Amino acid sequence: MEKTLRYALVGCGSFGNVHLGTMLKIPGTQVVALCDLHPESCALLKERYGLENAACYTDYRELLAREEVDVVAVVTSDKAHKEVTTAALKAGCHVICEKPMSLFTEECVEMVQAAHDAGKLLMVGQVCRCAPGFIKARELVEDGAIGELYYVESEYAHDYTKITGVDNWRVDPDREPIIGGACHAIDLLRWIAGNPVETTAYSNHKVLTDWPVDDTTIAIFKFPNQVIGKVFTSIGCKRNYTMRTVLYGTRGTIIVNNTDPVLDLYQLQENGSSALTQLPLEINNHNVQAEHEILRDAVLNGTPLVTTGEEGARTVTVCRAVVQSAKTGVPVQIVYPV
Repeated sequence: MEKTLRYALVGCGSFGNVHLGTMLKIPGTQVVALCDLHPESCALLKERYGLENAACYTDYRELLAREEVDVVAVVTSDKAHKEVTTAALKAGCHVICEKPMSLFTEECVEMVQAAHDAGKLLMVGQVCRCAPGFIKARELVEDGAIGELYYVESEYAHDYTKITGVDNWRVDPDREPIIGGACHAIDLLRWIAGNPVETTAYSNHKVLTDWPVDDTTIAIFKFPNQVIGKVFTSIGCKRNYTMRTVLYGTRGTIIVNNTDPVLDLYQLQENGSSALTQLPLEINNHNVQAEHEILRDAVLNGTPLVTTGEEGARTVTVCRAVVQSAKTGVPVQIVYPV
């Protein structure tokens, strides 16, 4: 009989709801506890999913002290990730922590060390690595479908005007959009093109003028093998959410978005022209269920994680370098601590 894993969810807001709904679809998953600063949020999810036997807490420390838990899902505001994650690891739990791993590289390093010290798994929810379109795009690149990469670009365009979060947690002077949102796009390009070694960035503040951070950023990158790239970030743009990504190779081009039902693949033909093939895709831009399935397999069978704590830390490191360049006006060499 397959082992049952006992889960606790810390953070019962809108994305906590997504995590909980997907956890419960996975065989052998038992949710034993919910935790949120707002008790009504716990009560709502408990009732919604019929979790009569799940305990509700407002303090994660009390939860960890009283409950027997195998895995903790940390779906709190960004600033609480480090504190809750390290506590759960020290309590002997595996952890899946939502992105960004932290707002600061130093905290990421502490989280990675805590996982090593505890001998437990730490997975970071960089969900683009589980989006069907992005998985297909990476496979095509690795198979040589577009030749050798020379330029990559992605974007995080998401209007935050009316989604400030519970208690306005997104409106935080430490939560630069490139870290809190565009960590998705940066992690995606890292996954496909490798770790960038340098960035030059520019930002401005023209849309969400009452927010404490710049709302638009352009970051240019030098990737390995002389690949260059760009990430555009806007949290005030007046358009639908998008993470349109374009990958240019010497023999073709891939255009893919996590909200589109097709991937556009252009390939060089013998006559020198390019031919377009449209590959159908499942739209699943927040495939949290796949993340939980990957973590479960890693816990029970030792299979590799998609985004380890080290990977999450590297993404935050790149994001911090972008912020530094935008603020100082000079290129920044990226040094990875893990």
